[in-house]
Amino acid sequence: MNQQPNFIPAGIRPQEIIAKSEKDVRVRRFLTPQRIIWKTEGVTGEDCLLTPAEKQIHFNVPRTMCMKCAPAGDDFSPAAVLIDFGVEFHGYVKLYIHSVNPTRVKLRIRFGESAEEAMADLGGKKNATNDHIDRDQIIDVGFLSMPEIGPSGFRFVRIDLLDPGAQITLMAVAGIFVYRELEYKGSFHSNDARLDKIWNTAAYTVHLNMQEYVWDGIKRDRLVWIGDIHPETSTIQAVFGYDKSVENSLDLARNESPLPNMMCGISGYSVWWVLVHYGWYMQNGDLDYLRQQQVYMKDLLKFFATCVGEDGGETLPNGRLLDWPTNDNPAGIHAGYQGMLAMCFDAGAFLFGELGDDETVAMCRETAAKLRTHLPDPNGSKQAAAMLILAKIATGEAADALCKMIKKDGAHRISTFFGFYVLQALAELDETGAALDMIRDFWGAMLDRGATTFWEDFNLDWLEGSGRIDELVPDGVKDLHGDYGAYCYIGFRHSLCHGWASGPAAFLSRYVLGITPVEPGCKTVRIAPKLGDLRFVEGTYPTPYGNIHVIHKYNTKGEIVSRIEAPEGVTVIR
Repeated sequence: MNQQPNFIPAGIRPQEIIAKSEKDVRVRRFLTPQRIIWKTEGVTGEDCLLTPAEKQIHFNVPRTMCMKCAPAGDDFSPAAVLIDFGVEFHGYVKLYIHSVNPTRVKLRIRFGESAEEAMADLGGKKNATNDHIDRDQIIDVGFLSMPEIGPSGFRFVRIDLLDPGAQITLMAVAGIFVYRELEYKGSFHSNDARLDKIWNTAAYTVHLNMQEYVWDGIKRDRLVWIGDIHPETSTIQAVFGYDKSVENSLDLARNESPLPNMMCGISGYSVWWVLVHYGWYMQNGDLDYLRQQQVYMKDLLKFFATCVGEDGGETLPNGRLLDWPTNDNPAGIHAGYQGMLAMCFDAGAFLFGELGDDETVAMCRETAAKLRTHLPDPNGSKQAAAMLILAKIATGEAADALCKMIKKDGAHRISTFFGFYVLQALAELDETGAALDMIRDFWGAMLDRGATTFWEDFNLDWLEGSGRIDELVPDGVKDLHGDYGAYCYIGFRHSLCHGWASGPAAFLSRYVLGITPVEPGCKTVRIAPKLGDLRFVEGTYPTPYGNIHVIHKYNTKGEIVSRIEAPEGVTVIR
C-alpha cells in the first residue's frame, strides 16, 4: 500500500489544532562572530567565539570564553565583551553556556546596529530605546543552557555579566539569522564596482524587511508603512519579481483603513497605495488580485477627486508627510503631493481601464488633467521638484529649471526615501550621469563608513568630523549614529536598515539596465538603457515568464550595443 508522506507532527494533527496553526516560511541560519571589538579585563579566551562550534551544548569543551566579575565594591563594573557579526541581519543571538558560578547569574544583552549603539544605556543624550523590540534586556541563566535572545535587527552584541563575584563560561555565541529564503532573480553588474555593491546592498536591505509583511525596518519600525514601501516594492520587482509579503501588506493597509480614514493616518500614504498597486500589476499582471481592490480603490479615487481645488491644486487632508526632511516645508509638501496625486490618477485611469470601468477611467483622466493645470513652487525641495517632473506637471523650461536646482550641490539635501524619485527625475531628463554620481556620493558614503544596509536617513553634512559605525568612536570624534538624526529618528533610535532606502537597486535596473514593463505581467517590456558614464553593464530582470538577461556596452563609435535574451512570452520593444 502506497501512503503519502505525513510531515505534520503527531501532537497537532487533530483538526481543531492544525486548522488554526500557521507555517513560518522563514528559515534560520547560524552566523559565527567575525571579530571581538572590545572587552573588559574580566574576559579571557574570547577568540574561541570566532570559530564555528557545535550547535549543541556538551560536557567536555576544550576552549571556552570565561567572563569573571570582581567582588562587590565601590568600583565594581561588569565583565563585558562586544561582538561583531560582520553584517546587519534580523534574528536572535544564541548563547552556549557551559558553566556558571553561582548556579544562576544575570546577563545583560544589548543589540546594536552600530558598535556604539550596542554600548549605550537606554535613554540618555543619544536616545537609545527599546521601541518596537527589546534590544536591551537582562536575562537570568544557568549552566549547560542555550538561551536565544531577541529578535532584533543588529550587527553588534554586547554581553555583560552583572553579578559581583560571578563567573560564566561560554562555549560559543551564534547569531540566528531569520529570513525568507528567496531567489535573487534580478542582478546588476557593471564596470563600476561601487555601483554594483550599492545595488546588492539595496537588495539585501529590502530582503531583510520581507518578513510575513514588508516592514520598514528590522530594529525600529517593524511595521507596514504603506507609503514607505513603494521604493521597497519597486526593488522587490527588480530583484525577486513576486512575493506574497507585498500583497499581505497592501491588504493589511486597506483593511485597517476604512474610508474616510487615510492609511497610517497620512493622506499621501493612501495615494502611494494606488501607485504600489499600479507597479505591482504591471510587474505581475494578476487581474483577479486587482479586482479584489476595485470597490475600495474606486471609492478612494472618488474621495481624492474631491481634494482638488478649482485652481487645480491638491487639497489632501491633514496627516501630510512627503518625507522627513521636507516636513517643515509646507509649500514643498504641497508641490510633492501635486505630483503624486497626478500620477495616482494616471495609475487609476490605467487600472480601471483594465477592470472595464469606463466611468472611473474618465473621472481619473479628467482629474489628472486638472491637476496638471497647477504648477506649485517646490520651495527649494529637491524631492518635491522630482515629483513635479515625474508627473509631467513641470515640462520644458520649467522642468529644466527644476533639474538645475536638483543638480545644485549634488547629493546634498536629498533623503534615502525620496532620493529614489530624485534619481528618476534626473534620468527622465537625460541626466543619468548626475544620478549615478548622486548614488556613488550619497549611498556610497554609508558603505564607506561601515554600513552593510542602508539607513532611514542620511545627510552628507554628517560626515565631517564623524567616525565609522563599525568601530568605537574615539574622543573628539562625532558618533555618526548617536549624534545625528531628527524628527522620529534622533540618535540611536535611527534605523540603519530601512527598506525605503533601497531605491538605487530599482533605479539601476529600470534606467541603466533600461528594463520597464509596459504591458501588465511583463508581456511587453521596453529596454532603453541609459548608461551615463558607464562603459559596460550586464544584468537580469525577473518576469512571470522567466528572467530577461541584458548586456549593454559602448562600441568604438560611442553607440550603445545591446545583447538581449528574453524568455518566451515576453515581447521586447526598444
